[in-house]
Formats: sequence, C-alpha cells, structure tokens
Amino acid sequence: MGMQTGAHIVWDWNGTLFHDNDAIIGATNAAFAELGLASITLEQYRALYCVPVPKFYERLMGRLPTDAEWEVMDATFQRHYTEHRVRCGLTEGVAELLDGWRSAGRSQSILSMYGHDELVPLVKGFGIETHFIRVDGRIGPSGGSKTEHMVRHLAELAGAGVDPVRTVVIGDAADDAVAARHVGAGAVLYTGGSHSRASLEGVGVPVVDTLGEAVAEAARLAA
Repeated sequence: MGMQTGAHIVWDWNGTLFHDNDAIIGATNAAFAELGLASITLEQYRALYCVPVPKFYERLMGRLPTDAEWEVMDATFQRHYTEHRVRCGLTEGVAELLDGWRSAGRSQSILSMYGHDELVPLVKGFGIETHFIRVDGRIGPSGGSKTEHMVRHLAELAGAGVDPVRTVVIGDAADDAVAARHVGAGAVLYTGGSHSRASLEGVGVPVVDTLGEAVAEAARLAA
C-alpha cells in the first residue's frame, strides 16, 4: 500500500479529522472555572491558542500557571473533554476523502497529541481505522510539542516505505506545520479547528477552509 505513488498524508486528529470544537471549548472553560477565570468564545480561543498549552493559559492569565494549577486545569480539561466528545463526529466529508486517497494507491496515517489509549478506540469506533497504516496518539504527559512525536512517527513510517519528501501533514495548528518542517515534510493547514486563519497564515504554508481543498493541496505538494 502506498508504493504506487509514494505520496503520504499524516493527518492530525483533534480539530481536523475529528470535529471537536464544542468539546474543546467546553472543556477549556471548565478548566478556567477551576481557577476562577472567565469563559472564552471559540473566536477568542482561535485567536489566542498556542502550544505548549501552558503558554496559552499564560496569554489568558497574564502569567504561566504554577505546576499545581496546570495539573488541576489539565485534569479538569481531560475529564470534561471525555464527557463532551461523545456528541462530536468526524468533519464533513472525511470518510470519502480517506477512501479516495487510499483508493488512489496512496498511504495515510494519524499523528495526534490526544492520548494514544483514548485515540485508538475512538478511530475504530468511527470505522475508519483500515485507511491508516499507523495511528499514533500521545504517550506520556500532555502539554508538549508535536515535533518530537513527528520524528518518531516518521521513523516508524520509514519501514513502510514512506518518504518524508513525499509526505504532507494536514492539521489545524501552527504546531503541525512546525513539526512537518522539522522532518522535511510538507504541510497544509485547515481553518476549521482551533486556530484563526490569521494565525495560520503567518506560518508560510498553504491555508485552506475545507479538508477537500487540503487533500487536493497535499496531492499537489507530494507530486
């Protein structure tokens, strides 16, 4: 699989394949409430969100959270997110896009900062796991950067004949493009997730409003 054309997509999960904005905002506001911070809207979230996540909290609090505060906020976020996510589904058109890319003899994988043990059953639950040659979630503490995970992911994919030069990362965050650049892959950023178009356009990679456009752009970049 993937040997005919060599083109490969590394998909982000949260905010990209999985349309979970409502769960993210609900869980973020629950975490803020723990520290007595005011709720924010999706627009505010998109304008301010950044990784690592403690830096995002710093933008809202005016200071970095203490280790104890971070632990409380992170635990609250994870608990509320798990409750809210059951009402969320795949982004419109995902099943057809995944099927089309695979039918063309190309390969694809998922790399997410969402916990691996939660991610795998979620992907299986949507019945799309057969489209991917690897599904990698985060192993270890939350809050880090995607780059180190991308290095490991691409090293594992190399065994399946995936070439970073023919690989394109599709995600909704600047961090996805930074991680792609680090391993020599291309990137396309999607505006339907956690970042505003303005913040994504500063990264210097193509920015699109639909995943259909993202896949078309990925095919062009990997050609």
